[in-house]
Amino acid sequence: MPSFPVDLQRRSRTRRQAPASVPRTLGQEADLVAVDTTWGELQPLHCAPGVVTLGELELIEGVRDGALLIDTRNPDSKGGVTIPGAVGIPHGQIKDRRAELDASRLNIGFCNGPQCPQSPDAIRQLLEAGFPASSLAYYRGGLHDWVTLAMPTEPVD
Repeated sequence: MPSFPVDLQRRSRTRRQAPASVPRTLGQEADLVAVDTTWGELQPLHCAPGVVTLGELELIEGVRDGALLIDTRNPDSKGGVTIPGAVGIPHGQIKDRRAELDASRLNIGFCNGPQCPQSPDAIRQLLEAGFPASSLAYYRGGLHDWVTLAMPTEPVD
């Protein structure tokens, strides 16, 4: 064990081109992806009191059980793909479009991953508008983890 404090802060990042928030395939290797570490700020594991955080297996089970999967990313941050079956409601529109959600079922919000604030923001807005926490879930891994685990995606506008 080190006898001195260990620095666990995220290191400074530099980039010469615009950051890519969604991992992308490397050349002809469909099962190899590049991840850009230069964008975003780490988000907490739990985004709001009473809202459960899900992993991939829990997300799959939730969708199979009738949960609504909500892609809360802005159109310009989607990288052209989403999780199959997801409904796109950008986080900036979530309060105005909350009637599209159903409080009697689980609504799972996701964005670009652990460094993306879009779904935590959307979930907090819904809570402030009176949506029940018990009807919300947060997939913190987002597209970042989904793609790096070779899970299926579908094109999105």
